[in-house]
Amino acid sequence: MRNGHLKTPAITGVCGYLPDYVLSNSELAQMVDTSDAWIMERTGIRERRILKGEGLGTSHMGAEAVRGLLKRTGNRPEDIDLLICATTTPDFVFPSTANLICDMVGVGPIGSFDVQAACSGFIYAITIASQFVANGQCKKVVVVGADKMSAIIDYTDRATCVLFGDGAGAVLIEPSPNGEGILDTLIRSDGSGMIHLHQKAGGSRMPPSAETVAKRLHYVHQEGAAVYKFAIAKMAEVAGEIMTRNNLRGDMIHWLVPHQANRRIIESTAERMGLPMERVMMTIQKYGNTTAATIPLCLWDYESKLKAGDRLVLAAFGGGFTWGAAYVTWAYDGAKQAAA
Repeated sequence: MRNGHLKTPAITGVCGYLPDYVLSNSELAQMVDTSDAWIMERTGIRERRILKGEGLGTSHMGAEAVRGLLKRTGNRPEDIDLLICATTTPDFVFPSTANLICDMVGVGPIGSFDVQAACSGFIYAITIASQFVANGQCKKVVVVGADKMSAIIDYTDRATCVLFGDGAGAVLIEPSPNGEGILDTLIRSDGSGMIHLHQKAGGSRMPPSAETVAKRLHYVHQEGAAVYKFAIAKMAEVAGEIMTRNNLRGDMIHWLVPHQANRRIIESTAERMGLPMERVMMTIQKYGNTTAATIPLCLWDYESKLKAGDRLVLAAFGGGFTWGAAYVTWAYDGAKQAAA
């Protein structure tokens, strides 16, 4: 990114959107055999948001986040050159959710497309977006992370229904005004992990049918112990690799921005990086796992605490398996932006 012929891409604004409906642990305990204490001990989640309303999909939340982002950054829809949406729960097989968001917000006609890398999707998407800004092809790129996980969760399965929530976050990426920005990213995958975390039916391998619906195959299937083991190892590994590549020590990092899957995974990652928990962004207790939306929602939630030049490491792990990390130096005074 620092090559003299390339521009440094920077995150210059962030906005989130969360549905109004709050699904608490106590309400879940009336639906499945669980309790607030059981959920809190194993996940750190107290509540999560659920999108209610007929005909509302992931695009609804993504569009709300983008509208807020444009307003907060003083941009018009016609100023945007490209929009990328990271999602695991698209409104349709096609068209892409990014296409729908553009139409709903009045952006375009521009390029827009979805990225599917499960919970790592936002890091994959900013990696792609950064290339368009760095090489000068685009001046303003919006990256959205959005998921309506409630659409694919079995609320009779206590192993998964307690984990996930709905939400969206969006960031604006443009050439850095001060040299701060997205300085390095890396992405990884291992398709053999599919057996541990996937949705069995609904794709071309097993198209929807009366039988797949009856067998409840359109919900998330997760083998918790295997996913937990891989997530701890890979999130710490990828964060460590990006720190090594950029000659960073734990005491040089202002914030770890981890995917919000499980409090114990986050704590383990921070410990291996040598970071105290007061320098770790944490929203899992109130939003749960919103998949591709967790990292941008963290940035939105903590924006007022961020200062220009702050060094951030973003790290995620998701189904597939996928994982990734980014080294970002913050480009603006978050307190001023949050107050605007």
